[in-house]
Amino acid sequence: MIIRLKVATRLRIEFQDITSEVQKAVSSAGIKDGVCYVFVPHTTAGIIINEHADPDVVRDMAEHLSRLVPEAGSYRHLEGNSPAHIKASLLGSCRTVLIEGGRLMLGTWQGLFFCEFDGPRQRTVLVKAVADRQ
Repeated sequence: MIIRLKVATRLRIEFQDITSEVQKAVSSAGIKDGVCYVFVPHTTAGIIINEHADPDVVRDMAEHLSRLVPEAGSYRHLEGNSPAHIKASLLGSCRTVLIEGGRLMLGTWQGLFFCEFDGPRQRTVLVKAVADRQ
């Protein structure tokens, strides 16, 4: 079963910690041991695993991604959101996390972040938890 999480973003570039929502999805699926897939079906958004204890980490990431791929440039895409497509491609659209004892096996400081690069928007994150074979 695929669980759809709704994410509402308020800013053009925004990183939202979705760790607890993904954990709730895993818990509701009743998976004790297995694998969790988290997928973002959007071309201008991504998903990462990074530190979620200090909000400055994702602020730094957003700032430096914007320097690496600035809004103004000689882009050809007519919609005007080429930088969003490039940033999303750099970070990726899928993450895999192991599940043990019904819990995501993230490190002490790790969290899952939805990465918006073309907001504000209403987005969807797809979560699929698969149990180990017994």
